[in-house]
This record gives sequence, C-alpha cells and structure tokens, in this order.
Amino acid sequence: MKNVMTINGIQAVINYDPEIEMFRGEFVGLNGSADFYASDVAGLQREGLASLTVFLDECTKRGIEPRKKFSGKFVLRISPDVHESASIAAAASGESLNQWVSQVIKEATYA
Repeated sequence: MKNVMTINGIQAVINYDPEIEMFRGEFVGLNGSADFYASDVAGLQREGLASLTVFLDECTKRGIEPRKKFSGKFVLRISPDVHESASIAAAASGESLNQWVSQVIKEATYA
C-alpha cells in the first residue's frame, strides 16, 4: 500500500505536510491517537517507534486495549449506478455482492 509504514507490526499512514516541510505519520487501528513527524524515512521510523512506545506504555498503565476491534461490518453509500454495476459484476463472477465487494477491497488493500 502506498503511504503506509509498518512499525512493530502496527501500520501508520504517512503524508507530507508542506506547511512545516516534514512528513507526518499517524498510526491507524489504535484506540487513540499516536502520530509523529520527521524529514526523512529513517527519522519517521525512529520517531514512529518512540511515539508507538509511549502510546503502548500509556495503554498498559491505564489498562486499555491498544488496538481497535473491528466487527467486519460497515455501511457503504454509493450511487445507484455504481450499485447496479457492482451487482452485475458480482453476478458475472458467480458471487454475492457482499463476497464480490469483500474481494475487491481485499485486492485493493493488499496490493
């Protein structure tokens, strides 16, 4: 995936902030916010590890589960035309719409 860095098994989305001329990383899938800044990849890795360590230590101290739990369900709103096209594509693949969308998302996120 583009703009994603994994630090100690936790993924962070990386973006460039032109106002401060630095890269910003933000861990995703956590029960709180943990972000970090640096001007290069090595700095992102170093600062990301420091930020994650502080976050995880604080969770341990407070007895909080650091990672979010995901149910596997979410609502998706799309236009009727896209809905129809997806239904046709699913049927043509011999899958339910749910199976087809799940596979499309999996392919897009693991590529």
